[in-house]
Amino acid sequence: MSDHFVRTQSSPTLLPPSSRLGVLQWMRENLFSSWANGLFTVAGLYLLTLAFPPIFNWAFLSAVFTGQDGSVCRADGVGACWAFIDAKFNQFVYGRYPAGEQWRVDVTALLGIAGLAPLLVPNRLPKQWFVGFLLLVFPFLAFVLLYGGTAGLVVVETSDWGGLMVTLVVAVTGIAASLPLGVFLALGRRSKMPVIRILSIMFIELWRGVPLITVLFMASVMLPLFLPEGMSFDKLLRALIGVALFSSAYMAEVVRGGLASVPVGQYEAAKALGLTYPQMMSRIVLPQALTTVIPGIVNNFIGLFKDTTLVLVIGLFDLLGIVQSNFTDPAWISPQTSTTGYVFAAFVFWIFCFSMSRYSIYMERRLETDTQR
Repeated sequence: MSDHFVRTQSSPTLLPPSSRLGVLQWMRENLFSSWANGLFTVAGLYLLTLAFPPIFNWAFLSAVFTGQDGSVCRADGVGACWAFIDAKFNQFVYGRYPAGEQWRVDVTALLGIAGLAPLLVPNRLPKQWFVGFLLLVFPFLAFVLLYGGTAGLVVVETSDWGGLMVTLVVAVTGIAASLPLGVFLALGRRSKMPVIRILSIMFIELWRGVPLITVLFMASVMLPLFLPEGMSFDKLLRALIGVALFSSAYMAEVVRGGLASVPVGQYEAAKALGLTYPQMMSRIVLPQALTTVIPGIVNNFIGLFKDTTLVLVIGLFDLLGIVQSNFTDPAWISPQTSTTGYVFAAFVFWIFCFSMSRYSIYMERRLETDTQR
C-alpha cells in the first residue's frame, strides 16, 4: 500500500511576473497590445519629443512673467508674454464691470456653485430643494446682484459686462434652458396629436437649418425692427434667448434618439400599471432615455460653451472678445502678445470643456450606461 501525502497548510502565494504588475501591465494592455498599437505608440513618442522642447521653452524657460508694459516682451528670443495676462487678468474675468462692484459677480458665482455642487456629487441631500433653488430662486438673485437697481445696488448695464463673466452667463443660461425645452420638443415631435407634432417639427427644423451666427445677428439687428415703437430688449437678453432656442432644437434631436432607444415593452408595462402619460414619461421612459444619451447631451453642452464666442459679432465681449480687444492696447503691443492671449483663452475653454467631458464619463460609469458586459 503506497503512502499518500496530504498537505496540512496552504502553499505560499506566489506573486505574478513583474511584467504583469503595475506600469508594465498597463503598458502591455494599452500601448503595446498589438504591433500596430506599438508602432503608433513609438511614433507618438517621437513626435512628442520633437514638439515638447520648443513648446516648454516658449511657455516657461523664455517666457516673461512680470512687467509694467509690453516692452519686456519685445526683446529678441522672448517667449510667452505672461506679463500681459497678469496685467489684464481682472479685465479678462470681469470685463468692464466696475472694480468696486466686482464682489457681486463673485457672490453670484459662489451661490451658483453652492446650488450646483450637491446635484453633481452623489449624496443623500434632498436634491429637489437644490433644483428648485437653481431654477426659481437663483436666476432672480443673479439678476439682482449682477444688474443691480434694487436693495441699494448700483445699476451696472450689460454693456459693461464682459470677459469670462459673459461667457458663463450665456453658456449657463443656454444649458439650463436648452435641456427642458429640448425634452418638451422631443416629446412633441413624437406626439400623436398632429398640431403639436407639426409645430415641434417646424420649430426644430427651422432652428437647425440656420447657423448660430445668423440667429445672433437677427436677434440683435433685425428683431428691433419688428417690435412696436418704443419697445426694446436688452442686447444680452436677446442673445440669451437666441442661444437657448438654437441649442434646444439640437437637444431635442438628442433626446428623441434616447426616447427611440427605450424598448416598446417599457411603454406597454407603464400603461399596464395604469400610469398616466406624465407619470409614464417622468418615472419610466425619460430616466432611461436621458441616461442613454448622456454623451450626446454633454457634447451639446460643450459645443454650446464654445459657441458663446460668437456673441462678439453683436458687440458682446466674452472671454475671447475681451482678449482680442486688449491686443490693440499700445502699451502691450509685442510680437508675443496675441499668441499668448489666444493660448490663455484656449486653455480656459479647455479647462471647462474637459471638466464637463470627464464628469460625463463619471456619470456613465456610475449609471452603468455602457451596454458592454
